[in-house]
Amino acid sequence: MSPPAPIPLLILVSAPSGAGKTTLCDELLKADANFQRAVTCTTRAPRNGERDGVDYHFLAPATFQQRVAAGEFLEHATVHGNSYGTLQSEVLDRLRSGHDVLLNIDVQGAASVRSCAGRMPELQRSLVTVFIVAPSLAELERRLRHRATDPEEVVQRRLAAARGEMAHWTEFDYLAVSDTVPDGLRRLQAIVEAERMRQFRVKPLEV
Repeated sequence: MSPPAPIPLLILVSAPSGAGKTTLCDELLKADANFQRAVTCTTRAPRNGERDGVDYHFLAPATFQQRVAAGEFLEHATVHGNSYGTLQSEVLDRLRSGHDVLLNIDVQGAASVRSCAGRMPELQRSLVTVFIVAPSLAELERRLRHRATDPEEVVQRRLAAARGEMAHWTEFDYLAVSDTVPDGLRRLQAIVEAERMRQFRVKPLEV
């Protein structure tokens, strides 16, 4: 007899800049075919090669604000003059189709999603939050400097922001160290497999 299908997961991954969460999320999507990325809405213009509905949902600023006012977003923020956000429908539609959903968002967005899940049982039973960290602040600084794309003041600003974000790690279900990409992916996959077997998510067995 095949095991019963579990309730789909909503894996929310957050981390300070430089910890490697985007790389780990990309690797998880490649490694696990049941995962789908929640497509973010944005008010910025499409870049070359970007496709509406695939890379982002591109919205006019007025439309974005209308949807904010209507309470349609799980989380949203303004970054460098452009708005970004995750629609409730984007996540719920994918969960209801039986797919696991992956959210890659910052600490502030994670708090907003947790708040929404507290009012929405359908989200609450799927939500699992993971905070990714580098092995040390020294390693985080090394990674930020290794990019060799940011001036010193930007690196220092990112490090200060990282310290502030790391103070929120206790708000997450899991803390995963990303020392190397393979080890970080292995830990993330272990979390996924364990959560798929949680008894409250698995449909009752016929005995």
